[in-house]
Amino acid sequence: MKKNDSRREFLRKGVIAAAGTLLIPEIAKAAVKSQPETAASKITLKKDAVILMQGDSITDAGRKREDVNCNTQDQLGNGYSLFIAGQLLSKHADKQVKIYNRGISGNKVYQLRDRWEIDCLAFHPDVLSILIGVNDYWHTLGGGYKGTVETYENDYRALLHYTKQKFPNIQLVIGEPFIVKGGSAIEEHRWTAFDEYRKVAKKLAGEFNAVFVPYQAAFDAALKQAPARYWAYDGVHPDLPGRQLMANTWLEATGLK
Repeated sequence: MKKNDSRREFLRKGVIAAAGTLLIPEIAKAAVKSQPETAASKITLKKDAVILMQGDSITDAGRKREDVNCNTQDQLGNGYSLFIAGQLLSKHADKQVKIYNRGISGNKVYQLRDRWEIDCLAFHPDVLSILIGVNDYWHTLGGGYKGTVETYENDYRALLHYTKQKFPNIQLVIGEPFIVKGGSAIEEHRWTAFDEYRKVAKKLAGEFNAVFVPYQAAFDAALKQAPARYWAYDGVHPDLPGRQLMANTWLEATGLK
């Protein structure tokens, strides 16, 4: 084969390979479109809107809890909340939104409720995004927690109902608890049981007219592009590509991309 022919063949194969590779924004878009039946109204941002991110360690992401200011990297942490905030603050500068992160590592639903007045209601959020559930399951495997999927559902529903009572016009975003399959934290034979927690989150999103963010669908699709360790070192806590994927999926689901 001549040199030029060889180069053309190399380029051709590169194009073919690229055609089978999805970029993170495309994975996010496909994941959201794959579940149209869960779609609620998109999020509407008003001027000076307060957006509150709540959850466990995935949301916490090393934030500095002594920082009480909005829109700072220290306060937002290094996770998907920071990636979301960067996009929203740059794209919607005219709205001057205020974004806070109050995720706490290790939390389960009942622990959110224990701190809800201070870490949620006191902010008077216009948009409340919650990602909770992996600890409600994971901690039953060896952490001594005795809760069940029914506990998770009842606690979560009560929390959402209470929040809506206090702020009837609040816009809710419910993130799907997820496992990056193939990670070390949760063994494969336990994935099916965790599926019930994901179903609960989806069900509650429908009950409360919340935007549902299909993180599991996004990560399942992402695994076709790269192995679990690329997206989340332990299958639970995302690394940089996983955090970006979460942010893109959130922005796609909420219509704020």
